[in-house]
Amino acid sequence: MTYVTIGVLALQGGFAEHLAALSKLDCNPLVDLRATPVKTADDLAQCDALIIPGGESTTIALLARLAGLLDPLREFISQKPVWGTCAGAILLSKEVIGVKKGGQEVFGVIDVKIARNGWGSQLESFEQDLIVEGMTDPGRPFKGVFIRAPVVLEILSPSNSDCSVRVISKLPQGGEMTKNRAAMANRGSSSALLTPPNELEDTEASIDVVALQQGRYLLTTFHPELTEDARFHELFVREFVLSNLKE
Repeated sequence: MTYVTIGVLALQGGFAEHLAALSKLDCNPLVDLRATPVKTADDLAQCDALIIPGGESTTIALLARLAGLLDPLREFISQKPVWGTCAGAILLSKEVIGVKKGGQEVFGVIDVKIARNGWGSQLESFEQDLIVEGMTDPGRPFKGVFIRAPVVLEILSPSNSDCSVRVISKLPQGGEMTKNRAAMANRGSSSALLTPPNELEDTEASIDVVALQQGRYLLTTFHPELTEDARFHELFVREFVLSNLKE
């Protein structure tokens, strides 16, 4: 029997929902999968992989600093599989646009440029059926829940030539938000969207991207944990966590 522990950073945000989703999984009869909240460096040291949940990215980073977790997180992320959802996606990204005054602490391991609150305020939240590469039962769409979601503005040149970004899901053409790109650009100068309008230019190839992989890292701009469908968590365990243990 192989014992696998997946931690969920539990400083702020939707960590309880991720823990609940992981508890539903039975991915492999030869694997004893355990999920645990991570609040200290000792908690983190027990983990084989980590999920950084949605919430408020600057708050999560500040609380991690106050808990003495930033350096342990950096070391962990450099070696183990990590999945960032929404705020967690921001923290994993190489470049962040629309940061609050004072800057944004990020781990910067995924070669993308991302915009905070890219689709607008919480009032402009939406749901969208998605097709996800590698997911079980691929003919059945996965419902993406987008709440103050970041937007991938650009996929950057890979810092490691052996490990480029691979897109695994996009918003469908004609979907909820692809109909309203002009409205998104217009919001670029509003207080709800902190992204400068020039940063939204020439991003046609990237702004529909909502899930991607780079090596052992998974990024989703939406909240898979806010559905009853645990297939995204199963995908993370199967393709990122268990495959990493075999290497």
